[in-house]
Amino acid sequence: MCAIRIVKYRIHHKTVYRYTEAVRRSVHELRLAPRSGPLQSVETWQLSAPGNLSEARDGFGNIVHNFTMAGPAHTIAITATGEVEVKAGEGDHCGFVDTPEAGESRVSPLYFMAATPLTQAPADMRAFAAPYLAAGHDAPALLALAGGIADRVRYEANTTDVGTSAAEAFRKGSGVCQDQAQVMVAACRALGVPARYVSGYFYDPAATALASHAWADICLDADQGLWCSIDVTHRCVTDARHVRLAVGRDYASAAPIRGILEGGAGETLEVDIAITPAA
Repeated sequence: MCAIRIVKYRIHHKTVYRYTEAVRRSVHELRLAPRSGPLQSVETWQLSAPGNLSEARDGFGNIVHNFTMAGPAHTIAITATGEVEVKAGEGDHCGFVDTPEAGESRVSPLYFMAATPLTQAPADMRAFAAPYLAAGHDAPALLALAGGIADRVRYEANTTDVGTSAAEAFRKGSGVCQDQAQVMVAACRALGVPARYVSGYFYDPAATALASHAWADICLDADQGLWCSIDVTHRCVTDARHVRLAVGRDYASAAPIRGILEGGAGETLEVDIAITPAA
């Protein structure tokens, strides 16, 4: 049995887009509100944006907010703040059950077996991953695969972007957490194992650049909704340092912020994330 560690965090996440040419109109979709579940409890959470926010749930169970902004505007600022209590098992064999709440509609774990444009696995990636999962996909095997991916796709900032696919990062041999997570997802799916991309936060006071983070959920048993959450970047099962925001088939379907703009040339982006343990 896994020991359980509980930590509460205060999180402040501010994103500011600035434009040299004014935005005339924009439509935004946010996955910036974590939900309570088997690994965490959301105690408080607030979002602010320059428009009226509507709330819904998507087919993955994520909380989604939408807003439309009528310009002109040279700045768009979006802020998320709140407190989340993380409940994480300590140990390589820990899994968690993530099944829909009563009355909730959600896709089957088997839906996460299909590749997307960002998670296609070419033959060389499949051949690379196959030996790790040849005897099964329990937590030790998944951690071994994660270690292999971390060695093959070295963490290196500014070598990829949000449109980089798993195949491109695998071929390049470098990337960031998003790329490592997508390679993990792609490799598992190519070998018949459901896997989903996770966006979230990571607490490390010595590495604040990793505060915005990504990892992978691998399905151990689709019938029971049993998952194992693997952080490829840190070569570990997720623990009390991880706060989950959203899950999806890839980065595009779990991105914290997506938008469509009219106008708005010359975009620059500032992101400030502060995570502190709460008493």
